[in-house]
Amino acid sequence: MTPARHGLPYGVFSRPGEPRRVGVRVGDHVLDLAAALGDEVFAAPVLNPFMALGRAAWREARERAAEAARAGDHLLPLGAVTLHLPIEVADYVDFYASLEHATNLGRILRPGEEPLKPNWRHLPVGYHGRSGTVVVSGTPIRRPCGQRPPSTPGGRPSFGPSLRLDLEAEVGFVVGTPTRLGERAGAFEDHVFGVTLVNDWSARDIQAWEYVPLGPFLGKSFATSVSPWITPLDALEGARVEGPPQEPEPPAYLRRAAPWGLDLALRVQINGETVAEPPYRDMYWTPDQMLAHLTVNGASVRTGDLFASGTVSGPRDPGSLIELTRNGAEPFKLADGATRTFLEDGDTVTLTATTRDGICLGEVSGTVVPAT
Repeated sequence: MTPARHGLPYGVFSRPGEPRRVGVRVGDHVLDLAAALGDEVFAAPVLNPFMALGRAAWREARERAAEAARAGDHLLPLGAVTLHLPIEVADYVDFYASLEHATNLGRILRPGEEPLKPNWRHLPVGYHGRSGTVVVSGTPIRRPCGQRPPSTPGGRPSFGPSLRLDLEAEVGFVVGTPTRLGERAGAFEDHVFGVTLVNDWSARDIQAWEYVPLGPFLGKSFATSVSPWITPLDALEGARVEGPPQEPEPPAYLRRAAPWGLDLALRVQINGETVAEPPYRDMYWTPDQMLAHLTVNGASVRTGDLFASGTVSGPRDPGSLIELTRNGAEPFKLADGATRTFLEDGDTVTLTATTRDGICLGEVSGTVVPAT
C-alpha cells in the first residue's frame, strides 16, 4: 500500500522499553517522525504540542513526512510497536447530526409523536461528554451498570448490568488551534487538525431511564473508543462534498462558507461480519457547522478537543443496533446462526471508513467484557 492510501495519518506509538512518540502510518509501517525529521515536537507522548503549532506547521510537516516516507528510512513494522491514544483529550462533545438517525430514534423512543423536536433543523444538537473515558482502539469495554427502566408502568427501576449495550458508528474531529474564551471560531480548517473514527458506546436501557429531562449521562459516559490514527484535513481534500440542502435556511453563523461534508463509506462489523455500511456524506449537519455552533456563545475550544458527529445512519444502513433491530424487536442473524438484538459479552465491534478515492481512515475496535 502506498503512503497516499493511508493519507499519512498521525498516531502515537512505542517500542518495548522506549517512551511514546509521534509517527505517521505508511502502509503497514509507522514512520518515526522525531528520528526522520529531527524535530523534538514529535518526541512528545501525544500529538497536542504539534497540533498547537497551527495550520502552516501542519502542512510543512506533512510535506516533510511524505519525503521521508519515500526515502524509506526510520520505518518500523506496525507489528513491532504498540499504538496509544494519540491525543490528550481536552473536552469531548457529541452531536446528533444525522437526520436519518434522529428520525429513527424519535420514532422508536417517542411513538405517536413527531420524530424530530422543533429545534433539530435549526441547530446541531449536541451534549458534553466525558473526556476521561475516551480510550484508544483495542481497549476492552466493560459492560456498564446502572438503573434500568421499570418493567411495568409505575414500577421501580432495577439496577444491574446494561441489557441493551449498543454501538454508535461516528466520525470525530480533533481541534488543533484553540480559540479564546468569549470569541467565536474562525474558518474550520484553521482550527481542526484532522479526522478520526469514533465508537460512542451506549447503554440504551440506562439512557432511556435517565435522559429526560437533561439528556445523556451514565448511558454514554462509560467509554468512547477512538482510532489510534488521525487523518489530517489536507489528506481529505478529494473527499470533500457539499452538505445536503437545509430547510429552513439556518441562521447566518451556521451557513456553510465552504464544502465540509465528507464522502466517507463506513463499515460496521460484529465479530468480523459486516452488519451495516452507513454513508457519511449525507449527514444533515456538517462539521464546520458543529464547530461554529460549539463556539457561538463564546465557549472556547482547546488543543485536543474532540467533537463527534453522532451516529452515522443512512436510509438503509443504520449505524447503531437500536435502529437495526427496532429497539430489540427485530433480531438479526449472524453468519454462524446466532442472533443479536444488542451486544453480548465477548462481541468485538470494529468500525472502518474509506474515502471515494480509496484513502483508509484506519479502524476502531473494542471487545465487550462482563460487568463487575
